[in-house]
Amino acid sequence: MATNYTEASIKTLSSTEHIRLRPGMYIGRLGDGAHAEDGIYVLLKETIDNAVDEFAMGHGKKIEVELRERTLRVRDYGRGIPLGKVLECVSVINTGAKYDSETFQKTVGLNGVGQKAVNALSAEFRAQAVREGETKVVEFAQGKLKKDHRVAKTGERNGTIIEFTPDEALFGKDFRFRPEFIEDMLWKYAYLNRGLTLTLNGQPFRSENGLQDLLAKELSGEPLYPIIHLEGEDIEVAFTHGAHYGEEYFSFVNGQHTTMGGTHLAAFREALVETVRNHFKKEYDAADIRQSIAAAVAVRVQEPVFESQTKTKLGSASLGPGGPTIREFIGKFMQQALDTWLHKHRETADIIRAKIEASEHERKELAGIRGLARERAKKATLHNRKLRDCRLHLGDKHERAEASTIFIVEGDSAAGSLTACRDVQTQAVFALKGKPLNTHGLSKKVIYENEEFHLLQSALNLEDGLDGLRYNRVVVATDADVDGMHIRLLLLSFFLQFFPDVIRNNHLFILETPLFRVRNKKVTRYCYSEEEKQAAVAALGAGHEITRFKGLGEISAGEFKDFIGEDIRLEPVTLAHLHDSDGLLGFYMGKNTPDRQDFIIRHLRVEKDLVAV
Repeated sequence: MATNYTEASIKTLSSTEHIRLRPGMYIGRLGDGAHAEDGIYVLLKETIDNAVDEFAMGHGKKIEVELRERTLRVRDYGRGIPLGKVLECVSVINTGAKYDSETFQKTVGLNGVGQKAVNALSAEFRAQAVREGETKVVEFAQGKLKKDHRVAKTGERNGTIIEFTPDEALFGKDFRFRPEFIEDMLWKYAYLNRGLTLTLNGQPFRSENGLQDLLAKELSGEPLYPIIHLEGEDIEVAFTHGAHYGEEYFSFVNGQHTTMGGTHLAAFREALVETVRNHFKKEYDAADIRQSIAAAVAVRVQEPVFESQTKTKLGSASLGPGGPTIREFIGKFMQQALDTWLHKHRETADIIRAKIEASEHERKELAGIRGLARERAKKATLHNRKLRDCRLHLGDKHERAEASTIFIVEGDSAAGSLTACRDVQTQAVFALKGKPLNTHGLSKKVIYENEEFHLLQSALNLEDGLDGLRYNRVVVATDADVDGMHIRLLLLSFFLQFFPDVIRNNHLFILETPLFRVRNKKVTRYCYSEEEKQAAVAALGAGHEITRFKGLGEISAGEFKDFIGEDIRLEPVTLAHLHDSDGLLGFYMGKNTPDRQDFIIRHLRVEKDLVAV
């Protein structure tokens, strides 16, 4: 029966109610803190942004961040919110000083929304402003005012202190902050704001060389030449080439990390190609110029326009009202600064030329075998049932498209269990024949020469880059034994070698499956570790039985359904804190060097040691 559509159907929500009802409009996603893009980190970013804007305007050179379990405290030493407006600034939407371009210029926060979202999405929120010997404190719970303190005298230095605890009613009872994600965030603030010191529980984050430091820290391998670092008014650029495949970029606007790029990144990529072509007086292919590049670009824009409140993609076309277009600005800067730099550093220019021509040679070599590989893949697909596809894919205009997942499993037995219980709308299964080839040290030509890798690339639709990726989550699902771990390492090597963007953009995961089943006649518990098994044994008491799962094929379809549904356990594969992936792969996946033999001998655990543990 249809519900009557009357005046009573129309509702007006307060700003707090709207933020809590539709948090995705303000922080992008909720999440439990397992990913760097999860909402709890956006809450922290919104808070730090305000403190950084104070520094950018010349007030306060230190920002202190303290993490105590689930509570964060951010203290800056800027001017402090005017005491008479503290309440409004943290609770009334569209209230702030950043509409006044004289007070705040080229800042990232312009809409008067960020801190109100932090307040509304927190179980507890406290704001304190200190100005000229006086202080004002306001306290909230779930966005509702709890206590409005009177102005009081204080001996503290000027600034603003924000303390908040995200609401588990929204983020889940298991959410937690991961220090490594906060550290990465603070480093990026430090790189973009030389002279600013940020601390996390007393640990300092400070940069002397800006984007040059950022790139040196984030490079996944050794650069082919020293990082080129260029600076101008409202722009900073750093880049080099490596031995990896693909293009790696870090882009920023007014200190905001624009993870989805935007007009400034598009302009930089175009300007780099044009400048290199003009310098060498040769029409190199754009893909050959940018192949294996690692670059960082930061610009300052007045009144920037982002494509969402989370500010991950710049939409502005110009530097500000009446200013040049971003494309013109970056194009002119690169043509002058980079061309001059290359003329002064001929040795580096020659390395860049050689790298471009090597990429051109490989591209033409690949072109010769792609056609043959595609024909072979078409024939194999007609008779190959290794891929059990799903109906929805990443990029489809459907609310569940983001849930699209492909499981890469070893053998038909595991594939059969997964296929029988999967969600056919969003979950695909790709079965490997056995142990894949070790790709370390091989060129991309191996993808087209090796049928299994070419079929996997085709299934993922990665041939022309990450834009075509068909699944949001690529999940390696192998047995928890020696062979399974070896296959996992071979697959991780494959992605690191040829498709690192899959990892950088948080698409690659490891499926955690239970090692034990502990049950009695009434209760069944699945355990993922020895500790969980012992706890289950103690809880179930006498009369229990324990089953050790040796492989995915041993788990029935009925049981598997519990492990790939709402309670799926996925461990994200990240490049966090990995400076030299080339060196790591060389050590573990390269030739059996004396160093690796020594490492194995030193860490070998024989059977009598295992019994004693």
